Amino acid sequence: MIVQESQNQRLPVDVAAAQNTGRPIRSTLPSANCDVPAGICTPNMPEYTETDYLLPVALYGISRPRRTARTADEGPPAETVCSMLVQILVPFLLAGLGTVFAGLLLEVVQTWDVFQEIAALLILVPALLGMKGNLEMTLASRLSTAVNAGTFQSVGEKWKLIIGNLAVKQLQATMLSLLACVLSTVFGWTTEGKMAFKHVVILCSACISSSFLASLIQGVIMVGFVFGSKRFGFNPDNMATPMAASFGDLLTLALLAGCSFFSYSNIDSYPSVLYLVALFCLCLVPLWVVIASKHPASQALLHTGWTPIIIALVISSIGGLILERTVSDPNLAGIIVYAPIINGIGGNLVSIQSSRISTGLHLNYLPGEVPADRRKCYNPCSIFFGSGLNHRSAQILLLLVIPGQLIFLYSSHLMKGAKTMPSFLLTAAFLAASVIQVFSLLCVADCMVHCLWRRGKDPDSYSIPYLTALGDLLGTALLSLVFLILWWVGDHGSL
Repeated sequence: MIVQESQNQRLPVDVAAAQNTGRPIRSTLPSANCDVPAGICTPNMPEYTETDYLLPVALYGISRPRRTARTADEGPPAETVCSMLVQILVPFLLAGLGTVFAGLLLEVVQTWDVFQEIAALLILVPALLGMKGNLEMTLASRLSTAVNAGTFQSVGEKWKLIIGNLAVKQLQATMLSLLACVLSTVFGWTTEGKMAFKHVVILCSACISSSFLASLIQGVIMVGFVFGSKRFGFNPDNMATPMAASFGDLLTLALLAGCSFFSYSNIDSYPSVLYLVALFCLCLVPLWVVIASKHPASQALLHTGWTPIIIALVISSIGGLILERTVSDPNLAGIIVYAPIINGIGGNLVSIQSSRISTGLHLNYLPGEVPADRRKCYNPCSIFFGSGLNHRSAQILLLLVIPGQLIFLYSSHLMKGAKTMPSFLLTAAFLAASVIQVFSLLCVADCMVHCLWRRGKDPDSYSIPYLTALGDLLGTALLSLVFLILWWVGDHGSL
C-alpha cells in the first residue's frame, strides 16, 4: 500500500485517513513478494477485489492521501457546472451523430440478402451492439475512475495493466459473441420454426470475427482517449463512456455487415474459410488468459464481472427479438432507423452518470460504506433535486434529451434524403419516449450504483452493463409502442 512521510514515519494512507475521519482502518498493505517498487512491500497483502481501482496507485509508489474535504457528490476536484456541461455536450453530440449513422447503416444493410434470409442476424444486432458497448464503456469507466483516483509514475506497470485489461476485453468479446450467436439462433429458430446449419455457420463466423476486430480496434482507441482527455485537463467520466458506446456501435455494425456479406458469399464455395476464421479467434482465448494473468488487477477480472455482461446480453437479445418482430411488419419497418438513436443516446447519458457516481464513491468511501442519505429507503427521483455536482449532472443529462434528440431526429431525416420533416406526432411521441427512457434510467442508476457499492461490488464493472441493456430493452419497447400508436391514428407518413 502507498505510504506517506509524516514526522519521519511511514504510515499507510488509509490509516492516516482513518485517524482524521474516524473511519474504520482498512489494511491494504502489499505482501513481501509483490512486484512493486522497493520499500513499498510489507508482509500482509489482501487479494485484489472488484472494488479496487483498475490501476491501483499502490503499484506505482505514489503517496496520495485521502482527501476528506470533498463529498461523494463533488467527484474530481476543480470541476465547475459550466465545464461539466461543455465536457458532456461535445462528446454527446459527436456520439449522437455516431448513432444516427449507425441507424442509417442498419436501414441499408437490412435489405441485403443475408439479412433478409437469416432473420437471426437482425436479432443479433442489438445484442452484439449492446455487448460491445458494455465492454467498452466498462473499460472506459474503470479507466476514468483510475486516472481520477491517482497519478501514475511507473510507466512499465501502467502499460502492463492496460495490456492485461485489453486482453481481458478480447477474451470477453470472443466468448460473449459466441453466446450471442447461440441466443440469436435460439430466438431465430423460435421465430421461424427452423434454422439451416449453414445459416448458423454464417452467424457464428460473422459475429465472432466482427466482435474480435471491433474490440481490438476500439479498445486501443479508448485507452488513448481516456488518458489523453485527462492529460488535457478534462474529466474522462464526462467524455469517455459516450464516445466508447456510439462510435463503437457504428464500427461494430459496419464490421458485422461486412463479415456477414463475406460469409454469405463464400459459404458454398469456401466453407472451410468460415470455420478457420471462427477457430482462429477461439484459439487465441488461451493467449488472452496468459496475458491478463501477468498483473493481479487484470487477473482478478478473469474471475469477476462476467455475470452482469451475460445477463445484459440476454436482456439485449430480448430487445432484439422485439425489434425483429416489429420490423417484420411492413407498416412499422421505419422503426429500424430510430432504434439505434434512442438506444444509443439513452445508454450514453446514463453511463456518464453511473461513471461519475462510481468515481465519487471510489474517492470518498470504503467498499460497503455509502453516504448517510443512502443508508435507508429513499426516493430514487431525488437524484434530480440537490446542489451536488452529481445532482447537477443528472439535471443536465435530462435537459439534454429533448434538444439532442431533436438534432439527431432531424439529422437522420435529412441524411435519408427526405424532402419533408418528420410529422409533429412522430416528433412529439419520439421525444416523450426518450424522456421517459432517460428519466427512468437515471433514477435506476442512482439506486443501482449505491446498492452495488454497499454490497462490495465495483459499480464500474457491474452497473453499466445492466443499465445499457435496460436502456436497449426500454428504448426498443417504447419506440415500438410509438410506431404502433402512429399506425393506429393513421399517421402513416411518419412510418
